[in-house]
Amino acid sequence: MTVNQQYALDAYRAAQRGETPGPAPGLHDWTALRELRDYRRFEAVLAGRPARGRIRAALARRFSAGRRPAAGC
Repeated sequence: MTVNQQYALDAYRAAQRGETPGPAPGLHDWTALRELRDYRRFEAVLAGRPARGRIRAALARRFSAGRRPAAGC
């Protein structure tokens, strides 16, 4: 039985009992992955490891932008 078939069966049973069905499979996958990524980054910071990825690149751009001379000066 596939995940979608199991969901359909569970939704049918919930409707028969007057209950609300659970969330559809795959509905919150991206949210869960984002939360896992954020948790791993948080744990890395607590362990004293440097930030990686987009956050580090954004911080590097922000702090290095202040050191460049202004245009036209």
